[in-house]
Amino acid sequence: MAAQAPLAHVPGVIRRGLGILWIAVKEEPRVFAVSALGSALFGGMTIAQAYVFGHITGDVVAPAIKRGDASTATLASAVLLIMGVAALKVVGILGRRLGAGVMQYRLQATYRKRVTRRYLELPLEWHQQHPTGELLSNANSDVEATWYPIAPFPFAVGVVFMLIATLTLLFFTDPVLAVVGSIIFPSIAGLTVVYSRRMSPLMTRAQQLRGEVSTVAHESFDGALVVKTLGRESFETERFTAVSRELRDTLVQVGRVRGLFDPLMEALPVIGVLLVLVVGSARVSSGALDSGTLVRVAYLFTLLAFPVRAIGWVLNELPRSVVGYERVQRVLTAVGAQEHGDELPSLGAPVSLRSNGIGFAYGADTVLHDVSFDVAPGRTVAVVGPTGSGKSTLATLLVRLVDPLSGTVEFDGTDVRRFAPGALATVAALAPQTTFLFDDTVRGNVTLGADIPDESVWAALRVAQADGFVAALGKGLDTVVGERGTTLSGGQRQRLALARAVARNPRLLVLDDATSSVDPSVEQRILAGLRGSSTAATVVVVAYRRATIALADEVVFVDEGRVVDRGSHDELRQRCSGYRDLVTAYERAEIEREAEHAGDEKATR
Repeated sequence: MAAQAPLAHVPGVIRRGLGILWIAVKEEPRVFAVSALGSALFGGMTIAQAYVFGHITGDVVAPAIKRGDASTATLASAVLLIMGVAALKVVGILGRRLGAGVMQYRLQATYRKRVTRRYLELPLEWHQQHPTGELLSNANSDVEATWYPIAPFPFAVGVVFMLIATLTLLFFTDPVLAVVGSIIFPSIAGLTVVYSRRMSPLMTRAQQLRGEVSTVAHESFDGALVVKTLGRESFETERFTAVSRELRDTLVQVGRVRGLFDPLMEALPVIGVLLVLVVGSARVSSGALDSGTLVRVAYLFTLLAFPVRAIGWVLNELPRSVVGYERVQRVLTAVGAQEHGDELPSLGAPVSLRSNGIGFAYGADTVLHDVSFDVAPGRTVAVVGPTGSGKSTLATLLVRLVDPLSGTVEFDGTDVRRFAPGALATVAALAPQTTFLFDDTVRGNVTLGADIPDESVWAALRVAQADGFVAALGKGLDTVVGERGTTLSGGQRQRLALARAVARNPRLLVLDDATSSVDPSVEQRILAGLRGSSTAATVVVVAYRRATIALADEVVFVDEGRVVDRGSHDELRQRCSGYRDLVTAYERAEIEREAEHAGDEKATR
């Protein structure tokens, strides 16, 4: 992953952090208002509590001590007054805590949905440029980091009321001592600037490392079969350990900076109280101030510690929030989303397909050059070519997983980019070279949540020659196949993936070497079933087996990203030497595999 410039080199971390908090307020104004009002109520009752205790001490407790007794009514009124203030304080605590929690979790849920929705909108080539672990980190830890300051934010906003009220009382009580004690506020501002400069690059690196840890873990788990078979457990463990230790060390540095910042934020109000006491004592000695007023001022300054801590908590989390927000925004503002029109394809008959001069490249590596061919409705075309000739890329272009850099793909004469979002999936289906099954039932893997009756599911399984082994499973369609279909063989997984495509009755079916793991005889029955099914479709099949190629109505021979020739299998064998050499090599390899398979069966008898 490329290193990013630390935020310490970019001015205005606090300003940008406050901007993110303002976005949160605009996203959830009502919940924020409830939480901020609850916090303001709590702050007001904290100040009121001091005056209530003072009133009870001076007007109830002290006279009762002098008289030697106290009336029941006086004590009852004092108790009710204390309970009333305490009850309002509890209401304020509930309001601010519940409001802040609801606001934080709602914002996290909202932005996780936005990030996930954006992932689905972005084209396949964008995903190919970003590791899966990084994408998981964007949707999880980065979103959490963005809105982590929301927990203390309404509290800090609410206690500003407490801060203003306390400072107002201080200036009315003794302006000189109020000015002396207020020296702490510029100190807090300076400490916050220093803290943000130290913390921002550390938080940037920590968020990057979280993504790297997720990436390494995902790769190791996803490639468990390779890791196990090649004995690379220790290597993967060391790789994960290295990045985990770097994350640990970075977070330790974060903890050290916080460990220095938090005590200083706690100490500043105390320093203010000490300054007030030192200056106030001199003023008492000179007669400019009485001791009662000095005690009241000192107590009011102790109240300032609470809102200062709340504000410091928010400032403490702003650098992390800025880092998380910028990483999330890189996803939400990513370019490359496919453009769509508003046209809808017709349903029913097989589609007429045309590739008109399409070109495509992965970065600087051009893989397709001016590829043009057409397929009549209901026809089967085999795309044949050597490894690396661009066959799989062509398959993804035909169903618009990606868009060509030049040229067009047309369905029934209409550029596929003019279709409405999601419309193409109703008429075209791809059975890819790499099969993916979910940890779900057979039915769930075929329907993928679509409303497809079991009769149609079984019909699709029959076309894919999968009905036999599915019926033999313990629970039939309700059998759970395990993560990535680990309980099935490679050929069985391919046939389920093919049934998934067939079940949607596509007008165009693209098979990207989708039957390579099944026996040749089974593959022939599958292709025959596709041709003879009640929902016949135009079929484009990336093929290398002789039997598969022979079943096609036409063959398109692709080499080095170009259409070299097209025609029937026999025609190409006669006139195209490149095709003839390739198919002959395929046939020779297939004969050798069949002989080896027959020898294995004979040896086991």
